[in-house]
Amino acid sequence: MTTYQKIALVTGATRGIGLETCRQLAQAGVRVLLAGRSLASATKAADTLRAEGLSVEPLALDVTDPASIAAAAAHVRATFSRLDILVNNAGVLLDALDRKPSEQSLKVWRDTFDTNVFAVVEVTQAFLPLIKAAASGRVVNLSSQLGSFGLHTDPSSPIYDFKIPAYDASKSVVNAWTVHLAYELRGTPVKVNAVHPGYVMTDMNGGQGELDVVAGAKSSVLMALLDERGPSGTFTHMGKPLPW
Repeated sequence: MTTYQKIALVTGATRGIGLETCRQLAQAGVRVLLAGRSLASATKAADTLRAEGLSVEPLALDVTDPASIAAAAAHVRATFSRLDILVNNAGVLLDALDRKPSEQSLKVWRDTFDTNVFAVVEVTQAFLPLIKAAASGRVVNLSSQLGSFGLHTDPSSPIYDFKIPAYDASKSVVNAWTVHLAYELRGTPVKVNAVHPGYVMTDMNGGQGELDVVAGAKSSVLMALLDERGPSGTFTHMGKPLPW
């Protein structure tokens, strides 16, 4: 009897939350494609997990390069004919923390949206036919509580006095994209959700944070492994709803 093994792809997975997401999915029995901007960097990261006996394979995928996206999708199509899980983990934080919202450069805005928004949409569009071909496709979009209008406008919230506008707005758009795609795919086996990983000690945060990467990956893994009773179109942290 052949056992169905899920196939997952995690973008921006050579370090931090992405790498740990690959580890936890593989530990759960998923065959994981660890994607990095170059095959060399992806292979180096995948080798660390394969040394742990995990089923992880490197994949070259620069999420800001249309040709790279197309090549990665073609490879997955030719090799597996489906994709059970897509975790859109790649992201950047480019805002100058010593500048006011009105002082952030237009280049920061454009570069932030190129990776955090347009790449998420383009990667998802490229792999969506393969996700639909899976028995129960899952799309997980890495967002942030910093994308929450509700928290930003609540003087009692922990982020009220922390404004990094290009990053914050990009994650608000990711949330909107999540809702729209989930609506499109309602009534199908595919589920689409956004997650806030938490304030995680990563290079993006300069090593600062409240959670380690093991805890930071849990929200993504939880949504990636949802069963058929799970929700779609949500924004959560550790499975608990967050305000939009």
